[in-house]
Amino acid sequence: MHLRTTRRIRQEVKLYDPIGADREGNEINLMDILSSDQDEVLDAVVLNIDRDRLAEHFHCLSPRERTVLELRFGLGQQEKLTQRQIGRKLGISRSYVSRIEKRALGKLLHAMGSS
Repeated sequence: MHLRTTRRIRQEVKLYDPIGADREGNEINLMDILSSDQDEVLDAVVLNIDRDRLAEHFHCLSPRERTVLELRFGLGQQEKLTQRQIGRKLGISRSYVSRIEKRALGKLLHAMGSS
């Protein structure tokens, strides 16, 4: 009976069990490694709110402006592309992509500032 109990305990790991030491000799436990930084969580929440707010104002953009921003910043399911890659994909010059991007960002900034 005692052997069964100790075998079960040997496999248990507690969050505050020491697992090593850092460079300064401070003890590191499992909780130190598993815990998430609250700032990272807050940043992720703020980013999601900003994306939703931004998406609400996409109606003020032309289809081409919307496409350029989606490709440039990886919005939706798109992969982030450079201006040169977007230009090749849309059959326009990199400088024209830059102008479209600048104009679209200006429209979004104006729309979000007035709401």
